[in-house]
Amino acid sequence: MGHAVAGREANTVAFYTLGCKVNQYDTEAMKEAFLSSGYSLVNFDDVAGVYVINTCTVTARGDAKSRQAIRRARRRNPGAVVAVTGCYTQVDPGAVASMPEVDVVAGTNQGTQIVSLVEQARSGRVLSTERPAGWPQIAQFEGRTRAVLKIQEGCRQFCSYCIVPYARGPLRSQPPQDVLAQVRRMVESGFKEIVLTGVHLGAYGLDAGGPSLAGLLQAMARAPMPPRLRLSSIEPMDLSPDLFGVLKDLPAFCEHLHVPLQSGSAEVLKAMNRPYGPAEFQGIVDMARSLYPGIGITTDVIVGYPGETEKQFQESLDFVGEARFSRLHVFRFSPRPGTPAASLGGRVGAREMARRSDEMIRLGRSMSLAFHQGFIGRTLEVLVEEDQAGEALEGFTRNYIRTHFPAGSALSNEIVAVRLDEASPDGARGRVVPVT
Repeated sequence: MGHAVAGREANTVAFYTLGCKVNQYDTEAMKEAFLSSGYSLVNFDDVAGVYVINTCTVTARGDAKSRQAIRRARRRNPGAVVAVTGCYTQVDPGAVASMPEVDVVAGTNQGTQIVSLVEQARSGRVLSTERPAGWPQIAQFEGRTRAVLKIQEGCRQFCSYCIVPYARGPLRSQPPQDVLAQVRRMVESGFKEIVLTGVHLGAYGLDAGGPSLAGLLQAMARAPMPPRLRLSSIEPMDLSPDLFGVLKDLPAFCEHLHVPLQSGSAEVLKAMNRPYGPAEFQGIVDMARSLYPGIGITTDVIVGYPGETEKQFQESLDFVGEARFSRLHVFRFSPRPGTPAASLGGRVGAREMARRSDEMIRLGRSMSLAFHQGFIGRTLEVLVEEDQAGEALEGFTRNYIRTHFPAGSALSNEIVAVRLDEASPDGARGRVVPVT
């Protein structure tokens, strides 16, 4: 179907992003492509000439949310071009193309060509799931004080439950000189914190024979840097002594690591094709804490993997409690067509799945509360990120404690000293104090 949007809306574009920080980066690249082509950005709930939905397919819930966003866009403006991109379209383009609301079906990493695809769709439907070459270069993150920088794409781990390697393709690393150039532009744009991200971040450099992640960080340490540098999710087997040694000598590194566990049962980890056991994982946690007392260590856990027995669940629950994570993200197993785990028997029933999930979530919240309580009375640096309706400001400490404090005591994008006075499982409350 063709689209000829009249009036002021014709050159307006709205975005809806689901999923991980890699998707956030890809959305920002697409935004810059539209802006450089003369479009203006509007809110997704506004009437726009173009709607871009950047999808996630890690869980069935992600697929459902993507479809809901697509239908919402079409209802908002029946004459708009609705473009759908991301992992859902890459893995199952037919399912997306079957939706009558969709005009453009594009795969992952479409920042360099999304505008031309949308322009083509004004005269007919477009299907393009070929991953373009090259890396989009961005310097801005609309409405944010932290910038996300994708330096790596693709995965070759093929965990038995995971669709991501099929959605994102083989390992690809952004050239070091391009990474350094983007960091410089982000610093010049005023960002106080940069988050390095990738589909398999620790595999940086393995595809090109270039520097490893540790080597890249050493090069970054010699270049202009923001006050804060954070790593997004990193696999436990990639946290080597060499990488820890580089991080230890990098003053900007924020003392927080997100290290996916997935299960605390050795048998379940083996079934998942995870290349470590609980003992190896605990050794990594212990090394991190020996180097950085007070480090925040967050993780992901899947409950109800096919065949997971009550004994194995209890092993996982016990291990998580002993590891004392600062935050826990709990996922119920979701079968993804095309993955080995999707065809396994021994499915855990819905009621039992819910019980295990609830029990793991309760443990996670108790650990978060304990971690936050350990900093009551202490003064920590907070990057001011958000104004909560004029009543309070919000930001994160270096070790990733979400912190609220009274408005009027700081400005967005400032790094301030905050004394923590109250703790909850969700974060802390405090007050800005003079730097001494």
